[in-house]
Amino acid sequence: MLRILDARTGEPVAAAPARRGLTRIEARAPGADLTSLRVLLTADLLARALELTGLQVWPTAPGRPAELSAAADALAVRPFEEAHVPGAGVVWVVAGDEDVPGAEGPVVAVAPVKRAGEGGDPLRDPSLLGDPTALRLALLSVPHGETVTLDEAAVRGAAERLAGWRRDVAGWARQPSRPVPEAVRGRLKEAWEDDLGMPGVLAELAAVAADPAVADGARFETFAYADRLLALELTRDIGTFA
Repeated sequence: MLRILDARTGEPVAAAPARRGLTRIEARAPGADLTSLRVLLTADLLARALELTGLQVWPTAPGRPAELSAAADALAVRPFEEAHVPGAGVVWVVAGDEDVPGAEGPVVAVAPVKRAGEGGDPLRDPSLLGDPTALRLALLSVPHGETVTLDEAAVRGAAERLAGWRRDVAGWARQPSRPVPEAVRGRLKEAWEDDLGMPGVLAELAAVAADPAVADGARFETFAYADRLLALELTRDIGTFA
């Protein structure tokens, strides 16, 4: 069961209603900045994780700027509707210092993103958004409750990691398919079901890539399975390497 840390109480709670119905996620992202972008990314991850368990999800983000929506699109964040329907059965995703008066559902607090250096619009900075998928990976590499400091070196490092994984996945795809090992599947789910622990998911993928006991076909299926949540286009380069 996916559990998230409720910022109202500091306690882990189930991220979806007890009954299998529609779960609405409302992201509060009113600013045109990297922190608001991280709020939308976290809400996107929550929606993807719930959908992997078979639940229906309705993500909303009323009042977000058009510039922020464009940046979110580039990061493969799903579209959010503008609707705001207060009431029970809502999971709120907000910047860490924002209050949600009268919230009846759990509140996920997202820590700020700090831009190393000064100057320029961070949502238009080519050193950060030149490779949006690398920026997505850089943000996923830090727990959403911890502050991220971004600079060109961090995004470049994420891009290099992505390029290596995509190259590996393209190579593994040429081998006979094998199922995701159950122990690996269990560790991946355990990581993301513990307050969307993306660093744990990434660490498990790195371990699978390095483990000689895992067949190449199983490595491929593991990365493809995890990418349903990560949305890092890990299978993008299949067929491009001889």
